[in-house]
Amino acid sequence: MTNDAVPLLEVSGLNAWYAESHVLQGMDFRLFEGEVVTLLGRNGAGKSTTLKSIMGLVARRTGSIRYRGNDIAGSAPEEVAARGIAFCPEERGIFASLTVRENFLLPPVVARGGMTDPEIFELFPNLRGRFNNDGGKLSGGEQQMLAIARILRTGANLLLLDEPTEGIAPVIIKQIHHALVALRQRRFTILLVEQNLRFASKLADRHYIVEEGVVVDHLDASQLAAGKDRVNSYLGL
Repeated sequence: MTNDAVPLLEVSGLNAWYAESHVLQGMDFRLFEGEVVTLLGRNGAGKSTTLKSIMGLVARRTGSIRYRGNDIAGSAPEEVAARGIAFCPEERGIFASLTVRENFLLPPVVARGGMTDPEIFELFPNLRGRFNNDGGKLSGGEQQMLAIARILRTGANLLLLDEPTEGIAPVIIKQIHHALVALRQRRFTILLVEQNLRFASKLADRHYIVEEGVVVDHLDASQLAAGKDRVNSYLGL
């Protein structure tokens, strides 16, 4: 990454509150187009709140969130999504009473260039045979696949993924890893919240360490091996 490259997403001095709880206390980080970047940290560090703040899902926030040079910090969630930013929450948001197909078609298309059904099934072959099943009958891993798959057809090119490996069987984690590698090759930009360092280390270009609502360290992929003890101390491993 060249020093004069323009960030796709730049977060500066981001503060966020839930009621009187001051969760984010000046988050600063950048993503460049085509990168995979992780936010690493312990539970409660503010990682998920960061993604929700970018999407406009946290009512009280201050600071700057610039996407393609435009400040979106005051935008409503639907306005953020319309710009091409997609959010896959930790709880997945699958509607149990709707079929996989109906869940799949829920998010609106926001731009040209979204992935086709055959392309998505190539990434997540488990979903092909489950298309007429109710979402609630999928395993946790299949629900995670569906949660990611349904945002790929929208044309969004910045993906915010919150703990995609949480509670997932190792065989499914491997499939999700292969899918994210393929998305990276297609020049998707991915901001990934993770606690699974092994998963993140094989995928990401750069890692931001978050503690108490602020970035406390930053390593690129080439520095991670030498700095692993340092990262493990932050994560409590």
